[in-house]
Amino acid sequence: MNEPIKTSLAQQASFLGLCPVTAAVDQMAAASIDGRGAVFTRPEVVHFILDLVGYTSTAPLHERRLLEPSIGQGDFLLPAVDRLIAAWRRHAPEAPASSLSGCLRAVELHEASLEATREQLIDRLREQGIATPAAQALARSWLVRGDFLLTPLEVDFDYVVGNPPYVRQELIPDALMAEYRARYRTVYDRADIYIPFIERSLTLLGEGGALGFICSDRWMKNRYGGPLRQMVAEGFHLKVYVDMYDTPAFQSDVIAYPAITVMTREKPGTTRIARRPVIEESILNKLAASLLDPQAPDPSGTVQEMADVATGPEPWILDTHDQIALVRRLERDFPAIEDADCKVGIGVATGADKAFIGPFEELDVEPDRKLPLVMTRDILSGQVAWRGLGVVNPFADDGRLVDLRQYPRLARYLEARKEIIARRHVAQRAPDNWFRTIDRIYPDLARKPKLLIPDIKGEAHVVYEEGRLYPHHNLYYITSDIWDLRALQAVLTSGIARLFVATYSTRMRGGYLRFQAQYLRRIRLPRWQDVPRALQAALIEAAERNDMAAGNQAAWALYGLSPEERAAIGGNGDNEIRADHVCQST
Repeated sequence: MNEPIKTSLAQQASFLGLCPVTAAVDQMAAASIDGRGAVFTRPEVVHFILDLVGYTSTAPLHERRLLEPSIGQGDFLLPAVDRLIAAWRRHAPEAPASSLSGCLRAVELHEASLEATREQLIDRLREQGIATPAAQALARSWLVRGDFLLTPLEVDFDYVVGNPPYVRQELIPDALMAEYRARYRTVYDRADIYIPFIERSLTLLGEGGALGFICSDRWMKNRYGGPLRQMVAEGFHLKVYVDMYDTPAFQSDVIAYPAITVMTREKPGTTRIARRPVIEESILNKLAASLLDPQAPDPSGTVQEMADVATGPEPWILDTHDQIALVRRLERDFPAIEDADCKVGIGVATGADKAFIGPFEELDVEPDRKLPLVMTRDILSGQVAWRGLGVVNPFADDGRLVDLRQYPRLARYLEARKEIIARRHVAQRAPDNWFRTIDRIYPDLARKPKLLIPDIKGEAHVVYEEGRLYPHHNLYYITSDIWDLRALQAVLTSGIARLFVATYSTRMRGGYLRFQAQYLRRIRLPRWQDVPRALQAALIEAAERNDMAAGNQAAWALYGLSPEERAAIGGNGDNEIRADHVCQST
């Protein structure tokens, strides 16, 4: 684990009388609620999380320490204080209130929020019978104004709870982002700010301590979450996971797909899992008791138990047991799709579609400098219905940019749009190559038959394109010189593609999935030469006739799916066919 650097950027700058990091922190502190990534948690959910980490008034909380890294409006802090006072009165009624000064630490960057919470806290302590001077002293001791990721804090907390802020990197000033990267190894790729919040919170836990957060679950599967998943696997136990998708867990609507995770600093073990609970106090109380019950859960109940969820940087697979079992079986028995002679890719990103894309016949460039373009809207029906758009191609066949002196029409076309094109980051980074598209264009791809798959869909939407069009960047494609693409289309629409993508991708609002290349490459597929000829023919015929039922049956036979495995991907036993009946000979 990376240790904080001995002299931070903020400290270095302060020696010179200048502090870009401090200025950046002040800028973030002055941001609006949306800019700070503040989303407030419903009280029932707060109490549920406090129960899950064991912060209950029956425990000797007056001897323990709790950290809340982002106070907001006190959603977690004030209920925790109520529990602390109740535990103090239960276990140590003779001890003075001042003995509680080390029991809580709560951090907040935004000054107005901190002061509003301070007033609520003092009022709450007074209501509990604590004199005003003692209440004010506790508030001074407990509340800390600062950036949690930069503020010095003592270690060995018994509990960390909260709802960390959700802020994208592009909203954070560069100087502050550089400081975060210097301090935290989990600030990787496009990680949002809640990722280092989790890292630091885990490092502040004492032995046996518990962290309970509600936040987006994207880090559990996305690329940027890999280092944090590795950290959890190396030194912590994922004790509880509660899927909160489509539940009113917050006081306002949010786009993120939220989950509650409880991680402890102890030896790894099995993970207790619950999904989409009803947000009612009595129901959540019973669910917390079930999740913490030392007895193994009833397999038919609302709580499941899984082993080996956190294994290195690999995505966490938390789906139903039968789906996981099927995925693991297919991963064991079949090669990955790209090892089965298929190629997965994504269409062209130009960085300036208004300049590079237009009606094909109206693009006033040399004929070999444009290609017909297929976009998501062209395949909404499940068939290609080309709308006549094209893309300008500035690349020669050797992959280099063309010499504009040899293409006067292309040169005139690009110069007329230079103001738009040259504004892009890729153009500013290499001014001599200002007219390139972000991605290189390979004209041969347009001429290859391919399967087209839109990025965001609820189900796999797999469309066959015969080899006339170049894909746009919102489309992923699969090509193969070995597999028959019509047969592959039948396989992927059978539920196999959705099974793998749903297992490894994050879910969007509305239940949509991201059918991106990184997830499509997870799909397992037999090699074409290993598929019996009769089954090859059945798959091809099903796709050509758009016969979903026949395609499903042939795909199930291809993988040898049992009735239980078919049920796991939404299939049933109707019109069952077996591989040895469909494929009598090769």
